[in-house]
Amino acid sequence: MRVRTFAASRLTRREFCLFLSIKMGNPGDHQNLSRRERQIMDVIWRLGEATAQEVLDNIPEPPSYSAVRALLAILVEKGVLKYGREGRKYVYRSTLSPERAKRSALKRLLATFFENSPEKLVASLLNPEEGRLSKNEIARIQALIQETDGAPRKG
Repeated sequence: MRVRTFAASRLTRREFCLFLSIKMGNPGDHQNLSRRERQIMDVIWRLGEATAQEVLDNIPEPPSYSAVRALLAILVEKGVLKYGREGRKYVYRSTLSPERAKRSALKRLLATFFENSPEKLVASLLNPEEGRLSKNEIARIQALIQETDGAPRKG
């Protein structure tokens, strides 16, 4: 089987970027965001809305301006951003809340590394060999467990 390279294909650069970054899923499926796409979403959540230049000014080790514009277009295609014009600028806003994205990321983490078991995730966090949690953090986790112990469970 012969593999076609980007140069030999008929895809535009934007289509190629979309091809590489979008995995099969529902429109608006934010589970498949790249590291750089998540950084952009973090900026937009923090600022509430942002132009391409504001995104560029607020991400670590920023790529070129045109790369940021391409990534913003990909995020619009994925359905996680929407945009509007304000004068000559495009202003981007998130279509989902950070809480929804966190829940989705946590579900993916549980499925990928912990066999959908919150118990295994907590056991990993509490592993003394890792030494990651302080006594204060463990106490706060225990308090959260006690608070939710009497709360009704969802589905």
